[in-house]
Amino acid sequence: MYFGHAGDRNLHICILCDSLSENEWKDRLSAAMKELYAEAKRLCGQVAGEHGIGYSKREYLRESLGKDLIEPMRGIKAVFDPNMVLNPDKIF
Repeated sequence: MYFGHAGDRNLHICILCDSLSENEWKDRLSAAMKELYAEAKRLCGQVAGEHGIGYSKREYLRESLGKDLIEPMRGIKAVFDPNMVLNPDKIF
């Protein structure tokens, strides 16, 4: 199932598990997400929109944005949170 915001080209994808076992569901979901994010990258898209990254997408962030965008984010985080106490281990 999918839905989104046509005005800003933001697509939300909700993959349903039906009657799969938990292990099969996780395997299929992981494979589907890798395929979807690869296609998003090919089309110059991103892995997150207005809701941010979150735990489920953080592994795809570096691949999606690249080092040239990630490193400035790390720098900004270091300026405002030098002791890394705000949202520790969320993304950085």
